[in-house]
Amino acid sequence: MNHQSWLTLLKKHRAIAVIRSSEKELASQMAKAVAAGGIQFIEITWNTHKAAELIAELRSEFPTFSIGTGTLLNLEELQQAIGCGAQFLFTPHTDVAMIKTAVDAGVPIVPGAFSPTEIVTAWQAGATCVKVFPISALGGAAYLKSLQGPLGNIPLIPTGGVTLENAKVFIDAGAIAVGLAGDLFPKHLVENRDWRAIAQIARTLAQNLTTC
Repeated sequence: MNHQSWLTLLKKHRAIAVIRSSEKELASQMAKAVAAGGIQFIEITWNTHKAAELIAELRSEFPTFSIGTGTLLNLEELQQAIGCGAQFLFTPHTDVAMIKTAVDAGVPIVPGAFSPTEIVTAWQAGATCVKVFPISALGGAAYLKSLQGPLGNIPLIPTGGVTLENAKVFIDAGAIAVGLAGDLFPKHLVENRDWRAIAQIARTLAQNLTTC
């Protein structure tokens, strides 16, 4: 899938489930739960146990979904992620060399940025979108909205402070999509392996955002 097709699909679905776990099987069940709820963009963070294996397995099981990875910190990790078949790449920072490597490989990349300077630097280097992170430390939706005037042509994805309650607020403020982690996976539900309840949370979020 090329960058524009990926962006078009992302704008349709709006939500990215971010999964991080020290247990591969637990991460797999979390991914399957949100998939059952209709979230089609699933990020397995690279520091999840056996992330590369899990990404390959999920791609096989959900061929119409977009299965990617995040928390990529350096070029070596990024190259490994591309090699295992990750369909999109998130980084917590802006690294021009990593961006260019992903662009050359034809894989959508979403680097993290904090300031307008970082956002523009990432975009000019070839980023598919830019992750505004951590959004909670930057003023939330108000900060994102304030970026729309000068930087409205750059697709932005806020993470690090997006909740079930404010996700739509971020979309209304101009975000192309939002990334959610903990709010999709309440600790007590994960501990009880209540995948049906997590699927319902995902379903409600997906329905709320796809109507935006």
